[in-house]
Amino acid sequence: MNTYNIFTDKQDSLPSGKADFLLAASVTKTCQIDGITQAGIPGMIPLTPTLDAEFITNEKVFSLGELAETPNGVPSPALITRAVHNLNPYSSIEVLDLGLVTKPQNTPLHHFGIAPSESIATGAKIDARGVFAKGMEFGKRYELKGSYLILGESTPSGTTTAAASALALGYDCGDDFSSSFLNVPNSIKKDTIDKALSLINDDMDNFEKLSIVSDNMLLFCAGFLLEASRRFHVVLAGGTQMAACLLIADKLREDVLMRLKSENITLATTAWVAKDKNSDLKHLLSLLSYTPHALYTEFSFAKSEIEILKKYDEGEAKEGVGAGASLAYANNLTNDEVLDAIELIIYTM
Repeated sequence: MNTYNIFTDKQDSLPSGKADFLLAASVTKTCQIDGITQAGIPGMIPLTPTLDAEFITNEKVFSLGELAETPNGVPSPALITRAVHNLNPYSSIEVLDLGLVTKPQNTPLHHFGIAPSESIATGAKIDARGVFAKGMEFGKRYELKGSYLILGESTPSGTTTAAASALALGYDCGDDFSSSFLNVPNSIKKDTIDKALSLINDDMDNFEKLSIVSDNMLLFCAGFLLEASRRFHVVLAGGTQMAACLLIADKLREDVLMRLKSENITLATTAWVAKDKNSDLKHLLSLLSYTPHALYTEFSFAKSEIEILKKYDEGEAKEGVGAGASLAYANNLTNDEVLDAIELIIYTM
């Protein structure tokens, strides 16, 4: 497999050595708006991050009889992350509970006393400053086991809250955000974002705005990034959601009077996101005050014996649970080796 720089399309790579893997798992009740996301089983979307957390750490789920999948049957990208771990193990896999409805079982879990956030359509009701501060504090004390850290996320409807957050902070990025859908439900997303933005005004500071329109994952990870990147290299594993995390961190560093050590930050995603015609990751990243190190990795399910997996190549699911960074982490492996490992997991489940 080949990994490329998002800005130059030249071959590139993650730092060398073993990586720790952290999954930021969170529920925003925005995900319960009908039709806004397909990141999970209909009627049970808030369970998705719990199942993802259980699966990447155990290769099985306990809180339901099956792995999270889209209504069309496309399984969670947690499959990719776990398959890579089986071939090229991470130093550790741990989960951050940033507001889960159901606690994952048999999973190394960090608790922060954060509750699921409300729907942004009626106000998220987050203590944005407090959640951001908890992220900063964890960034100060996290003990790295390997050479660097990969930080992934599982937050259904997170691209909607990410777009609302970036727009609330004044970024010109309304058409830039990706989706788990092949055919994006733009009218539902736009209506939700418009409702969220109608709840804020110019007299509010950045934290007040984000308390209404954001989600816990974005705020915590932005705070974590500011502190952790001063100590070691952090790879944000994801596409437009993690780009929003960078934008939030870049904006809020002014509020907390901190410098961002940008040379210690990489964003790594899949080619499915980087080349998505319905979003513009490169433009999102260009809005930062610096040029970030940003990568995408080519991978295909074209040779898969399991037909439903080919939906990824058609534009469903695209990213999540650290899939893009995991593929970059597997840069010494071939497409066939990773595909075989993914199929083996499915056949033995």
